[in-house]
Amino acid sequence: MRRLAVFVVAAAAWVGPAGAAGPPALQGEAIILANGATGEVLYERNAGERHPIASITKLMTAIVTLDRARPGETVTVGSFAPSVGESSIELRRGERVSVRDLLAAALIQSANDAAYALAGHAGPGGVGGFVRLMNEEARRMGLAETHFVRPDGLDTPGHLSSARDVLKLARAAMRRPLVRELVRREAARIAGGRSLFSWNDLLGDYDGLIGVKTGHTEEAGWCEVAAARRNGVVVYAVILGSPSRARRNADLAELMDWGFDQYVRMPVVDADRVYATAEVPFADDRLQLVPVREARAVVRVGRELTERVVAPAVVDLPVRKGQELGEVRVLEGRRIVATRPLVAARDVAEPSFADRAGWYAGQTLAEAGDMLGEVFGAAL
Repeated sequence: MRRLAVFVVAAAAWVGPAGAAGPPALQGEAIILANGATGEVLYERNAGERHPIASITKLMTAIVTLDRARPGETVTVGSFAPSVGESSIELRRGERVSVRDLLAAALIQSANDAAYALAGHAGPGGVGGFVRLMNEEARRMGLAETHFVRPDGLDTPGHLSSARDVLKLARAAMRRPLVRELVRREAARIAGGRSLFSWNDLLGDYDGLIGVKTGHTEEAGWCEVAAARRNGVVVYAVILGSPSRARRNADLAELMDWGFDQYVRMPVVDADRVYATAEVPFADDRLQLVPVREARAVVRVGRELTERVVAPAVVDLPVRKGQELGEVRVLEGRRIVATRPLVAARDVAEPSFADRAGWYAGQTLAEAGDMLGEVFGAAL
């Protein structure tokens, strides 16, 4: 059985000048910024407080709808949906529209009548049953500060969430391919000759924006959860209760810029470095183990990285150059940011009988020399 040697080495932290600055000054009642891949919170303020979230609600409406209806299904618009008011696509009672088109209207143009039409179609027993499902899903997702009263998000007593819950909701919604497709659109056309236009001003204006949802009512103020991707990093930012549309947009852009500055893409495994050596039987030199190739990763500025190297203490012969013999892992805390196999840097042949005999003879002479040195040294 091959003996393994495990080495754990703490590497130096990587610190950049951009990461040293604090978050920008922001307006809004509740704010949170997080890494979209890991969920790590980069900044938060009042993130657990309950607030109205306006049309951000429609992200949950989309999730519940997609759990209970296929995008190609046809919805017959009921009597209540056309009368909801405010943002609307002017649905008519009895009109037949696909689930997909209604989702597009709800997520792109934030149409309240579309949200009610979906709820009436997908909810057991109508809109009330749909809202019950929204709250059941919220509990399942761990949205502890969230309670829904209606599927569109218009101001209603008890219809509340938090910035932290909105972050979780948006990340869950963005796992749905159709939601991802719709929330990044600035405009669309649906059945009935209707043209949709997004309320999300950052689309097409903020580099890397991929969604997700705006909201505004008198009680909620100006709200948005935004997500953007740059250089392999995805950040999510939530602002609830901003005093104006322009202030919300500017603060979200500045907050996400700051979030991206907290990361750097850098080499974490060096292809030219010897990460370990292993003993070679019947030889006095050691076999160098090197990575198969370089690894680069996105890491948090200022975080310490740890290397974990697993390699054989002694290799079994013969060994081919490039043969995989170990592994190096680079970790940021418990998260593995990169891993590469370690391979032999050269060939090592199986020694012949003469080679083995010669090596043993050399070892015997060396040991004898050491003994003689100790004897004469003691005599002196």
